[in-house]
Amino acid sequence: MQQCYNRGCGQLFDPTTNSDDSCRHHPGAPFFHDAYKGWSCCSKKSVDFTEFLNIKGCTLAKHSNVKPPEPEKPAKDNEAADKEVEIEVRAPIKESLPRPAIETPLTALQPTVAPGLKETIDSLKISNVAAPIEAATDDGGIAIGTSCKNNGCTYSYTNTGSDYSECTHHPGVPIFHEGMKFWSCCQKRTSDFAQFMAQKGCVYGQHKWIKDDADKKVVQCRYDWHQTATNVVVAIYAKKYHYAQSVIEVNPIRLHVLLVFPEQENATFNLDLELRGIINVEKSSAQMYGTKVEITMPKLEPGSWPKLNFPREVLPAAKKSPTQAKPTTTDESDEEFFDLDDIQSVQSHGLRLSEMSLQSPNGLD
Repeated sequence: MQQCYNRGCGQLFDPTTNSDDSCRHHPGAPFFHDAYKGWSCCSKKSVDFTEFLNIKGCTLAKHSNVKPPEPEKPAKDNEAADKEVEIEVRAPIKESLPRPAIETPLTALQPTVAPGLKETIDSLKISNVAAPIEAATDDGGIAIGTSCKNNGCTYSYTNTGSDYSECTHHPGVPIFHEGMKFWSCCQKRTSDFAQFMAQKGCVYGQHKWIKDDADKKVVQCRYDWHQTATNVVVAIYAKKYHYAQSVIEVNPIRLHVLLVFPEQENATFNLDLELRGIINVEKSSAQMYGTKVEITMPKLEPGSWPKLNFPREVLPAAKKSPTQAKPTTTDESDEEFFDLDDIQSVQSHGLRLSEMSLQSPNGLD
């Protein structure tokens, strides 16, 4: 007995009784396509492999003990194998630049002043008479209905024992960034202004009915920032600040801004930040508009900054670059507004915004 190798048969046969109609088989080759299994010689096909094996042959012939030839495999492309494989070698990743010291001397930027701001400030008639304190009465007491001066507290003076109850307030400053509103002293963030104003304070203390002298010398301005692939832009929103007395200084990792408000007894807004990344001081620029100050600082190395600055309670005293020029003024008439004594008194009584925003251990920036 011999084994028949015709496809679809596989029976044992006796060569002496092998006739022309002894073997039912498939002369074609099997195919598998789109989950279907079948034979190329007939139209029968199935998705089940067992049913495919049980499909009866479509042709009658003699049994054969010779294995059918296997289908030829596609020849390999020798030319493609002989070609040299080019390996692309990428440039090594550059190491981060060494971070300069925070005490690096500051360089004053010469801002571009908008004509509208210059005209507004030059036409101001500043009075030396201080505005009366609304919270005080003629006899030196506190007027009934005076609101508490602490941020986030809505209590008003009633001249009763409840005036000495605990005051729940926010010691930090309000921050508005990328549509979110929050206090620098706590983590509660919201996009709704009414919810922001209704947020309960995060610390307890005593009510404050009269602003301190230091508070009168400080202006709280809102500031924001954004970045591109090459620049970091800081915008400080302020009106009627003196373009000649205000100062904008930078070093590779620090930004210091001092805005002077002549209509508010030379009160100041002081922003002193240690930047997250390193900037190009030589290409930094500033623009002063009627409603804001915009500082553009090119990045010295590529990459995205996760935040604008590092929170630090106290920054070293600002140093001046020995080679820097004096702050620019557009004409000689501006010199009458520059009084060195006024600047010194502002710096001695002023309070840095960074110190106000870092009174809480949360360390928001």
